[in-house]
Amino acid sequence: MPARVLSIVCVALALAVTRTAFAQPVVQGSTAFCLYEVPADDSGKRRWINLGIVQYVEATRTEVKISYGGGAFGSGYDARIPVTSMDEALATLEKMRKAAASCR
Repeated sequence: MPARVLSIVCVALALAVTRTAFAQPVVQGSTAFCLYEVPADDSGKRRWINLGIVQYVEATRTEVKISYGGGAFGSGYDARIPVTSMDEALATLEKMRKAAASCR
C-alpha cells in the first residue's frame, strides 16, 4: 500500500508542475479591469468603479463627479465623491491617476 500512495503523490506532483508550466504570468494590473473605490452608498454598501470605462471626470470645490458606462439615450452612471476644496478635488484626481497608472 505505501508504494501505491507514493505513486499517487508522484503523479499529483507531476500534474501540478505541468499546470504551472502553462500558467499565464502575473500582470500587475489591467486597463480592462481597473477598480477604484468610491464612497459607500446611503445604505453603507461599498462600491468600486472600473476606471477603464470612465467617460469623463468633473472637479469642483464640492465634489468630484465621475461619469461612466454611458451609452445611447443617457444610460450612463455618475459616482460623486464629496470634497471640501479644489485642492482636495485635485488630490482625489491624482489618487485616481495613480490607481489607473498601476493598471497598465
